[in-house]
Amino acid sequence: MSAKLTDVAKLAGVSLATASRAFGDPGRLAAETRQKVMAAAEQLGYDVPGVTGSRTFGVIVPDISNAVFAALIKAIQDQAWHGRHRMVLADTSESSSRERAHLESFATGVDGIILCSPRLPSEQIHDLAGSAPLVVINGEAEHAARVLMEAGEGIRQAVEHLYALGHRKLAYIPGPASSWANGQRRAAITRFCADWGIELVTVGNQNATVDGGLAAAASVVASGATAVIAYNDLVAIGMLAGARTLGYHCPEDISVVGIDDLDIAAAAEPGLTSVRVPIDRSGALSLELLLEQMAGKPMATEAVHLSSQLIVRGSTFAARTAEQALQGK
Repeated sequence: MSAKLTDVAKLAGVSLATASRAFGDPGRLAAETRQKVMAAAEQLGYDVPGVTGSRTFGVIVPDISNAVFAALIKAIQDQAWHGRHRMVLADTSESSSRERAHLESFATGVDGIILCSPRLPSEQIHDLAGSAPLVVINGEAEHAARVLMEAGEGIRQAVEHLYALGHRKLAYIPGPASSWANGQRRAAITRFCADWGIELVTVGNQNATVDGGLAAAASVVASGATAVIAYNDLVAIGMLAGARTLGYHCPEDISVVGIDDLDIAAAAEPGLTSVRVPIDRSGALSLELLLEQMAGKPMATEAVHLSSQLIVRGSTFAARTAEQALQGK
């Protein structure tokens, strides 16, 4: 026999009216109460088809195969499940024209939009989205709520960590030129290297993939840098593999730092030192802000800034001296 709402209310220790409100009008309940009801519903397998108040929203990402966006999508979907909201997903394949088309379609086809790492300029995003409720993750967008996963604090820690290990020449492998996160990360690395008197070499922009890191490896090695910070973990892992094919070993010959701290970072060989950014929190918070707009509440005008921290693993080590390099040690 399928579970009923009365069963959910009993297990959660709330009234039937409160249990009903958790699905139909969750904004009126305290977060703790709502979570108790949702946990009870999940435990009992309670399903609420067509629940009053459920919404359909669109999520647009640049690359669904990128583990960062996959994690974001999962966090958004998990948050949406509590209110039985429906998500429609669009992948732009890093194409601004596809992003434009999806925005135009979603502006009238769904109740609200979450736009992740936009490649279009702010004014175009506003024109295309029109009056649709909109939340932007990691991007510039006027007239939209914003959630920013900032890597600056973690990058500061990374630069200080590398300096303490004796590194005085650092390379940065940038991601896509149109990426807001890439601009922020590049600016932070430039600023902190200057603060610590570290020489910085920036190689050409790369795709935010393992292949991007493989492509950049030769340039990084040729630069003479003893350490490298990559745009993200995937690029960093590609850099590790590319360096090995060129006869260089990490961390003995070159230290490597990624950004994002995906699960794969801990499983890499050696374990990847990485700047951890709050991906799950960003996804859940973006939906909370969107639901508030769809409920008629004023849009959050101030961007929400989520900070980061360095996670040290085996891919960073003391810099080799010139004498050690010549002796092959």
